Amino acid sequence: MFSIEKIIRPHLLGLKPYSSARDEFEGEASVYLDANENNLGSLAGGVDYNRYPDPYQKAIKEKLAKLKGVRPEQIFIGNGSDEAIDLLVRLVCEPGQDEVLLLPPTYGMYEVSANIHNIGIQRVALDERFQPDFQKIGQKQTERTKILFLCSPNNPTGNILDPATVEQLITSFNGLVVVDEAYIDFTEQPSWSTRLDEFPNLVVLQTLSKAWGMAGLRLGMAFASPDIISFLNKIKPPYNVNVVTQELVSDALDKTAQLNDMLQVIVGERARVMEAFDAMDLIEKVYPSDANFVLVQVPNANQLYAFLLERGVVVRNRSTQPGCTNCLRITIGTPAENDHLLESLHAYKAHTV
Repeated sequence: MFSIEKIIRPHLLGLKPYSSARDEFEGEASVYLDANENNLGSLAGGVDYNRYPDPYQKAIKEKLAKLKGVRPEQIFIGNGSDEAIDLLVRLVCEPGQDEVLLLPPTYGMYEVSANIHNIGIQRVALDERFQPDFQKIGQKQTERTKILFLCSPNNPTGNILDPATVEQLITSFNGLVVVDEAYIDFTEQPSWSTRLDEFPNLVVLQTLSKAWGMAGLRLGMAFASPDIISFLNKIKPPYNVNVVTQELVSDALDKTAQLNDMLQVIVGERARVMEAFDAMDLIEKVYPSDANFVLVQVPNANQLYAFLLERGVVVRNRSTQPGCTNCLRITIGTPAENDHLLESLHAYKAHTV
């Protein structure tokens, strides 16, 4: 039976976390003289900004729990999901000894976090359909492999990882299996966060940067067992999510109707753009997408990238990623932006004839 205590770095088991003023007093008072704040107010334009934020973001977690179908104690909130990635590596990986397992092509921050902390990296490339190879992954794992990172829908390919294979990996892997669902809102597939109680080694990452349109506010989530969440809370900075972000996010979480409207537009535009791509001789392959972007293969990605840039259209050249030779990753924009993109692609075709 998996237990986080078995793989956590030993010196963290007995760690006494920093105790902030807001840890020691959580009620309401008329005069606060406990946190060395400036009681005269804030030069940033709001009286509330002179107070430290709730270190555990309780109001947001209550709303997220109802929205996601989990319990508040199963939620960690961080400064983007990148903070959760970093903390997970720090929690269970001993520098210079342990390793993580990555499935390229995939999100680059897993590798960056491992490198920052001097953690080894094992890699098993996704197959030609950008799906995980269960047998090869099992062969790569050692007693020092503490985290398996899975990105689904995957970045930069856009596809959902096969649920049956993911379940096999979660069940068989001896460490943490982290399923990054940054783009889950753009697909009909259910989130793995609904199955946390079945898998004690499962961590699910999500973000408000994509579908919710709040990339500038930097708020990410990790869903896991209460034991894992408790340890993440012990090692995080005491006030890792600021007051402004908490206020704006709390307000946004009440606007699910508007979210659904935006999703309908984005998913509809994704279908329209992909259909247009399919009809273009210029584009050799359009990969399936469950995200808010589409990966396409073209004859000369560098040349097309430069041409689009001249017309004011910035896409992402992913040609250096494994299995992505001559591939561009194109985000779904507004209808007008997508029209400009398609016009630019037709102009490129005419330009190169």
